[in-house]
Amino acid sequence: MRSKLPQVGTTIFTVMSKMAHDEGAINLSQGYPGFGADPVLLDLVAHYTKSGYNQYAPMSGIPQFRQRMAEKILRCYGAEVNPDEEVTIVSGATEAIFSAITAVVHPGDEVVVLEPAYDSYEPAIQLAGGITIHVPLDSKDFSVDWERVKHAITYKTKLIVINTPHNPSGYVWAEQDMKQLSDLVRDRNIYVVSDEVYEHITFDQRPHLSLVGHPELRKKTFVCGSFGKTFHVTGWKIGYCIAPPELTKEFRKVHQFVTFSTVTPLQFALCDYLEKPERYESIPSFYEKKRDLFLQGLQKTDLILEPTQGSFFQTARYGHLSKIEDKELAERMTKELKVACIPVSAFYHDHQDDKIIRFCFAKEDQELEEALKRLDRLNELF
Repeated sequence: MRSKLPQVGTTIFTVMSKMAHDEGAINLSQGYPGFGADPVLLDLVAHYTKSGYNQYAPMSGIPQFRQRMAEKILRCYGAEVNPDEEVTIVSGATEAIFSAITAVVHPGDEVVVLEPAYDSYEPAIQLAGGITIHVPLDSKDFSVDWERVKHAITYKTKLIVINTPHNPSGYVWAEQDMKQLSDLVRDRNIYVVSDEVYEHITFDQRPHLSLVGHPELRKKTFVCGSFGKTFHVTGWKIGYCIAPPELTKEFRKVHQFVTFSTVTPLQFALCDYLEKPERYESIPSFYEKKRDLFLQGLQKTDLILEPTQGSFFQTARYGHLSKIEDKELAERMTKELKVACIPVSAFYHDHQDDKIIRFCFAKEDQELEEALKRLDRLNELF
C-alpha cells in the first residue's frame, strides 16, 4: 500500500527506551516520571471506579471538571474562560494538538514549526494535507529568532505551532516572545497551537506565560495541556484544549471522531484533586530540586551546561570534546555507560546535529545519583 507517512518510522523515544531496557541501562531518555502519583489522587480514581463512574463521559468532558479547569485558568493566568464553550477534555495533549491542527489546516496550507520540535507536530500537518515550514530556533539558547519567523510567513501560512516550556531545550517564553508573536499574527488569518504541557514546571521563579492569558493571542489560539505531565501520570493520557468558542466548535468536530470522550473516573478524580491549588503550585519547587541535583553531578563532566528554564529535561553540549554524531554517542552511552539519553538531532526534520544530548531528570533521586556515577566515565567515549 501507499503510505500516508512514508518518512515516519519508530520514534527515537521508543528506540532509546527499548535499548535502555535491553542493555539494563538507566533510562533518562523518554520523558516520563520514574515515580508514582500522589496516593490521594490514586484513591480518588479507585473511589470513582468502584462507585460506578465507568460509562462514557460527555464528548467535551464532564461539566464539573470543565468548570474546575476554568477556575484554575483564572487563578493561574487571570483569564476568564467559558467552561461550556472554551474548555475540552481530551485523551492526552498529543490528541489535542492533532485535533487542533486538523481543525484548521486544509490541503496546501503552510504551518510554521519551530525546530527542534516534538515529533507529533509534522505528521499531523501532513495528514491534514498541510505543508510544514521549518524555522530553526537560535542554536545557542533555543530562543525564537523572530526575523526568521517573519521571513517564513507567506499568504499561505495558516498556523504557527509553539511550545513553552520547550521540549527538548527547556526554554521558557518571555514577554518579548509574546509581543513578537502577537505583532506577527495581528491582522492576518493565522492561528496558533500552543503546546504547554510543561506549564507547571518552570524554575528560578520564572513564570509560565500561557497564551490563554494574553488578551489578543487567546482569540486565535488552541492551548493544549497535559495532566499527565503535571501529576506524574503520563500513562493516563488525559489533557485539555482551551480555545475561543468558534475554534472550540471546529476542534470538537474533530475530537469527537478521534476519541469521542476521555476516561470518566479519571476526570472525576482530577476534578476533586484540583480543589487544592497547592497540588500543582508545588510542582516547580519539586522538579527544581531534581534539576539542581542532576546539574551538580553533571558539572563534574566536561559537558557544557546551561540550567534548563523549564520542563523536566536538561540538555548538554559536547561539540568541544568530540565530533561524534549525537545518535552514535547516545547509543554508546546506553551500551557502555548504561545511561540512556536522547540525541537532539531527532527533533529536527533534517536531523541537524549540533552535538547536543537531552536527559530526563524526572526520576527518583537515588536513580539520578546512580546515573551520575556512571556518567563520571563519559570522557572515555570521546
